Amino acid sequence: MRNKFIEQFEQKQIEGRNIPEFRAGDTVRVAVRIKEGNKERVQNYEGVCIAIRGQGTGRTFIVRKMGANSVGVERIFPLYSDSIESIEVVRRGRVRRAKLFYLRDLKGKAARIKELRRK
Repeated sequence: MRNKFIEQFEQKQIEGRNIPEFRAGDTVRVAVRIKEGNKERVQNYEGVCIAIRGQGTGRTFIVRKMGANSVGVERIFPLYSDSIESIEVVRRGRVRRAKLFYLRDLKGKAARIKELRRK
């Protein structure tokens, strides 16, 4: 049970955001604003969304990508953060779980996710 005033405040914060519908298993490209000194640039981070958790403005999602030398790199992004410029769904994955933490133990072709086919 959450405070109705807090829920109203969070709803106003969320209203202006344009966030696509995605879930665990989808490959997403997140454009993140990075500040270096007094300069600011946008860097894309593309990988598989392995989990979405939280509610309201505290909602977060975890994106896992394969970095250099086949090292898995995971980042946790707040969904309604100002540092996120855009989120783009590259492909939809067909998975049977809400949290895909088992991907951490898999390597190579075993870690692939089938694409969801829409009719």
